[in-house]
Amino acid sequence: MSCVNTTDDNIEYSAGGMSGYDESIKAIEPSSEGGSISLAGEQPVDISRFYTVLNQAPSAASLSYDGKTIAFFWSITGKRQLWTMPIDGGQPKQLTFGNGVTFYRWAKNTNNIIYGADNNGDEQEAYYLISSSGNQESLILPSVSGGFRMFGGFMGENTIVYASSERNKLDFDLYQADLTDGKSKLLLQGKMGLFARSVSPDGKHILVSELVGEDSDNLYLLTTGTNQLKPLSVPTRRAAHSSGGISWTNDSKGFYLSSNLDANYSSLRYYRLGEGFNTLIKAKGDIEYVKLCGKNNRFLLWSVNQGGYSKLFIKDNETQVTKALAENSKGVIYVSCNANVNKAVVSINEWKNPGEIIVVDLEKRIEQTVFETNMAGVDSENLVEPKSITMNARDGVQLQGLLYLPKLETVKGEGLPPVVFSVHGGPAGQSRPVFSPHAQYLLGRGIAVFYPNVRGSTGFGHNYVTLDDQQNRLHSIRDLVDMLDFLKKEGSVDTERAVIRGGSYGGYAVNAALANYPGNFIAGISLFGVSDWVTALQVASPSLKASDRIEYGDITDAKWLEYYSKNSPIRQANKIDVPVLYSHGVRDPRVDVSETEVMVKTLRKNGVRADYIRFLDEGHGWRKFENRLFYAREEAKFLNDIFAR
Repeated sequence: MSCVNTTDDNIEYSAGGMSGYDESIKAIEPSSEGGSISLAGEQPVDISRFYTVLNQAPSAASLSYDGKTIAFFWSITGKRQLWTMPIDGGQPKQLTFGNGVTFYRWAKNTNNIIYGADNNGDEQEAYYLISSSGNQESLILPSVSGGFRMFGGFMGENTIVYASSERNKLDFDLYQADLTDGKSKLLLQGKMGLFARSVSPDGKHILVSELVGEDSDNLYLLTTGTNQLKPLSVPTRRAAHSSGGISWTNDSKGFYLSSNLDANYSSLRYYRLGEGFNTLIKAKGDIEYVKLCGKNNRFLLWSVNQGGYSKLFIKDNETQVTKALAENSKGVIYVSCNANVNKAVVSINEWKNPGEIIVVDLEKRIEQTVFETNMAGVDSENLVEPKSITMNARDGVQLQGLLYLPKLETVKGEGLPPVVFSVHGGPAGQSRPVFSPHAQYLLGRGIAVFYPNVRGSTGFGHNYVTLDDQQNRLHSIRDLVDMLDFLKKEGSVDTERAVIRGGSYGGYAVNAALANYPGNFIAGISLFGVSDWVTALQVASPSLKASDRIEYGDITDAKWLEYYSKNSPIRQANKIDVPVLYSHGVRDPRVDVSETEVMVKTLRKNGVRADYIRFLDEGHGWRKFENRLFYAREEAKFLNDIFAR
């Protein structure tokens, strides 16, 4: 169950699901009571304050073609919507008012924006076109049942390319659509995960990727008009080509990208059509975002993932001088720019600040903060910075994680603080030092939080991310126990009072750790996690099935059917003897709600406490602010009860 990125509070999660839900199961459901927000300055800070801060944060800021306007996501209304503001700052303007926006892009050479929206997290998007003034809006492509879409780019000012599974509700095909009349036509019939990633400026070429696991893809070139598909990179050892973005040169003769082709870490490369790859820059870590910016392609920007922290660099192609940007950042960076102006927009999310937008004059190297998150009465000086720690697993693999230790004055009693292990989703994801309401709330109550990056996590090279594939799945679960043993020897937390928590794949990890390694954690918190890989892989949404074959094995193969029939948490559920808090959205298209319900029923039948929070209007996680807040309060009650024992 793929969940992209970072910690639990920054994952974008998506009545019915694939099979409906069991109304006979007693569950906690949100009430109509909104609950109060704590007073500013109160210590310790209530969970409501921290989630209010998160809703104040902008994200994914993007620069318009004329360089005068910034668009961004903002959830201040309680749902993620699309907003704009002048590049030099000023009052933001809300553009969308519906269920919540899933993605957006500036339309080519115009002040219009194309965006997607689904129905309460079902991930089956409709496409809309809206003017940056917000005064004109039209429905371009209605949603289609079973049509999971992936936007690809603009072939011209009025033509887009996208991938969709609407033909057979399984395979992704490539389509082009006319924005003036909404008519679409099939460009290329695909198999499993085939996506358009980028279109050349002249509209003659489309870069197409084919998923090869969650962390890798094969790269092809589709020539428009002839629809001929030419392989550019289909390596024997799988590699990542498009995860860091693709930037074409203005003349459409080549493009920049980051790739770990034949290497452990992704490097910055240039591909010239007809010639091949040329490696330009290597770093001690994965190069992530790659952007070609400014008039005449003057500036090249890229970020490097160093232990989870983003480091941003700029090269002036005229002077050949390379310098660092946003040097004071202690978090994760996202960059936007274009070929029309010598400016870039930088979005930053760090442990003490969930959102900041900076405008950079690339020529003068002047940085101006144009949007700062309202911290809603929370003093950032009281927040805790994580510490990156490494340790060895029992088989010698070096593991890494982020440890948040509470300030001494918040710890109750004379002993060490208890600890919550918070496992990221993915599994090809990474816990990074971004703002976490969950962590900061617990820290204020004297509870430590540890974000483990077990084998299979991204950010530590190709070799590391493959170590949990298929039959090695349980090695990553064993890592959690090895990390707990390390913390016990290290002596900064009370490992006898450790709780394990996670969402999506992290929710599976909770189930698996409690079932396969009983006696290590005193409780679990599993959010929309897998319990039976047989059923989970059989009913996975089309957007997951392609990568699942590499990550877990092909469930239609008798070998893997037998393997997961034995090695799924539900098969060892009788070994779970500690309280578990479960939660799920019944509209979840990624992990069916039945995966949680079967665990709840099984544990309750065995006499084990299994609390269950059910959301009728959510999918793969909680998008709505009121639901996030309701869940956070219920989880806080559960943890308070567990640690009070």
